[in-house]
Amino acid sequence: MIRRQRLAAGVCALLAALTAGLAFPGPAAADETEQTAPKVELVLDVSGSMRTRDIDGGTRMAAAKQAFNEVLDATPEEVRLGIRTLGANYHGNDRKTGCKDTAQLYPVSTLDRTEAKTAVATLSPTGWTPIGPALLKAADDLNGGDGARRIVLISDGEDTCQPLDPCEVAREIAAKGIGLTIDTLGLVPDAKTRDQLSCIADATGGTYTSVQHKEELTDRVGQLVDRAADPVVTPVATEGARECSSAPSLKSGLYTDREEFGQQRWYKVAVEPGQEVRASVSVADDRAVNPDYGVLLRAVTLHGREIVRGEAAGDGRTDVISTGLRYPRPESDDENAAAETVCLQVTNSFSAAAGVKTTPGLPLELTVDVVDGPSKASDVASFGLGRGWWLLGALVLAGFVAGLLWGWVSRWRVAVWRTN
Repeated sequence: MIRRQRLAAGVCALLAALTAGLAFPGPAAADETEQTAPKVELVLDVSGSMRTRDIDGGTRMAAAKQAFNEVLDATPEEVRLGIRTLGANYHGNDRKTGCKDTAQLYPVSTLDRTEAKTAVATLSPTGWTPIGPALLKAADDLNGGDGARRIVLISDGEDTCQPLDPCEVAREIAAKGIGLTIDTLGLVPDAKTRDQLSCIADATGGTYTSVQHKEELTDRVGQLVDRAADPVVTPVATEGARECSSAPSLKSGLYTDREEFGQQRWYKVAVEPGQEVRASVSVADDRAVNPDYGVLLRAVTLHGREIVRGEAAGDGRTDVISTGLRYPRPESDDENAAAETVCLQVTNSFSAAAGVKTTPGLPLELTVDVVDGPSKASDVASFGLGRGWWLLGALVLAGFVAGLLWGWVSRWRVAVWRTN
């Protein structure tokens, strides 16, 4: 009897231990979800100019509140959303104090819609427009985690807290390589406001939208919040070297870097026999630059011999210039053949316009894809066409023969016409 009781107790203890062991992974899974959850922070201008009545007969502030309430109702469950204000709390005229007036109205977290709406309802147009300081604080609010991060800035005027230029702030945020995008919306903007908000968005790969009506504001903010929930490929920040020997080794993926004006950046890729490396690079001029510029992407060996190159030129009509290359490595009969190190060199010929800061460097995006090569890659110059050259030759020959036949038929028809 005693043995049976001990056996039963032992079985119960074992089941309890197994149950506890199975229960422990729960918090880890929750933590993992939090780390990958997309984050959005709405940054709202609450300066005195938001009292202006020029949006569908109401104030700009009223339009913003209505848009926020509707967006909060429609925010996807997986999005961690926060709200930050600028110019909402200081009523005085001291510029130094007014330029520090930015506060987090609602923390970036799982959304409590009632609480967030209550916080928005308390806002009243008050003070200055410290856009630059607000963006710096918002970037800190979104720090941490691997999910998409987005700032949506809504303002009706340009920053009043120079010399902290919000465009420079946006470039510094982008230079950190944390994958944070800033989208901007201008409420009935003038030319200066439009230029500044466009500059902020361009610096981080975001978008700028001019808003004249309440429905436009609601729709656009909703779209940007929803976009954060879409699956995206997050670029990996890397730092190229000044020479190939010390360059970082890259695998297939999307990478971001910063390149000074006229600078060279080097990266390395390992290519096995029978594989093909495909690489493309884009360099954006996120500030005023002189016209006539270019970007060069070269693949070279460790000994400096050029394998293939891609290059592109621009004349100031576009703000991004891109080029790419492909290098198929032939297969080897040696089963123990080692991987070949291919050095990728990126060079730009941009030059800054007069009075424009050259730091941080220009944003660079590099895509690397190492895949199985074509069936015949022995002719590197063919870029993997292999037997395609035979087809090309056959087409040329067929065209030549067809031309001769057509010429003969034409002459015969003319001769018959003359005879008749």
